[in-house]
Amino acid sequence: MKNFFKKSWWALKLFFTRIYYSNPSKKLKIIGVTGTNGKTTTATLLYKISTELGYKTGLIGTVENIIDLEVLPHDEKSPSTTPDSISLTKLFKKMVDAGCEYVFMEVSSHALDQGRVNGINFTGGIFTNLTHDHLDYHKNFQNYFLAKKKFFEMLPNTAFALSNMDEEHGNAILDKIKANKFFYGFEDLSGVGHPTIDFYGRILNLDFSGLKLDFNGEIISSKLLGKFNAYNLLSVWSASKLLNFDMTKVNKIIEKIEPPRGRFEHFLSKDGIIVIIDYAHTPDALEKVLLTIKEIKPDNGRIISVFGCGGDRDPLKRSKMGKIGASLSDIAIFTSDNPRNENPEKIIDNMKNDLTHEENQKVVTIADRRLAIEESVRLAIKGDIILCAGKGHENYQEIKGEKKHFDDIEEFRKVI
Repeated sequence: MKNFFKKSWWALKLFFTRIYYSNPSKKLKIIGVTGTNGKTTTATLLYKISTELGYKTGLIGTVENIIDLEVLPHDEKSPSTTPDSISLTKLFKKMVDAGCEYVFMEVSSHALDQGRVNGINFTGGIFTNLTHDHLDYHKNFQNYFLAKKKFFEMLPNTAFALSNMDEEHGNAILDKIKANKFFYGFEDLSGVGHPTIDFYGRILNLDFSGLKLDFNGEIISSKLLGKFNAYNLLSVWSASKLLNFDMTKVNKIIEKIEPPRGRFEHFLSKDGIIVIIDYAHTPDALEKVLLTIKEIKPDNGRIISVFGCGGDRDPLKRSKMGKIGASLSDIAIFTSDNPRNENPEKIIDNMKNDLTHEENQKVVTIADRRLAIEESVRLAIKGDIILCAGKGHENYQEIKGEKKHFDDIEEFRKVI
């Protein structure tokens, strides 16, 4: 009964907040991006393209919220990917007052399950992919899928729904929705288009200089690296088409864009060691990043990975990530990644559960993340690639309920 009154009070408060602010979402063209991986990159790239085209634009996401060009860092006490409904309404009002026309926002499964985006007037929605994550909250994969599907079911018939056709759930997630369906993908390698794919792509070149791509017969170059970024770029390019942006200008903007902070961010040391910082914190994301590195690394270079798994979160993915990291790296350093209230050593033990004897021989365990980073640099020689995964843009470690400043990039630059 107490929970009922709490929900009713919140619904009433939201209703009057939207009336007070004159339903600001109805005055904006809001495009939501959902999926396990790629949300931040996709939303950020669309924000940058729209801004470069001269539109006043808002961004709502994991790293930061932006109103036109004003960056609003997250409240550290509640750094949600998607804010609560009342906070969103206030953000939209500020964006309207700033003259914004477009808003690109990440839409998380938690937000969808909790109804945080209900009642928002979306112009379009983008689906990136769906892999193992957040099962500590959703309990099983079906619930996780259904939470994501809610987003596309709420889109009106005037909106577009853009989905990754190469993804196992890409078709099902748009099943029986009102919005106009569109698909993108790389599966058609003939270059003539697949009847179910509206926007098809081919990778023409992939190395440490970036990507060269063919999108519907148009040649696109990008500084971004990896096959997973080819998908992000194709979704962004497709959405730009659906928004009727000037594609000649969009293609030129894509060529100049740098990757978002902590998303395959990389630099070369004076000793010829490549360091890559990436937010990959799911089995699928870690596998994609490591496979990308394997595709573009020098023949004589080794892969040294540094990563961990979060505490008080889905324990089932720990052994999967440990297996992926150990099998695809020459040396894998298992360490901490926001252990929260758990013992870091216990988390690392969970990561080692499914390793073969051969894989176990490649693993080094160092619970202190700073010391793990130092060890990775000590072990590396010219031509090696160090991947530090899991935190990306985050500048803290959460240990025993306390957030302490910690930035992977800062730590590497100190050591190197």
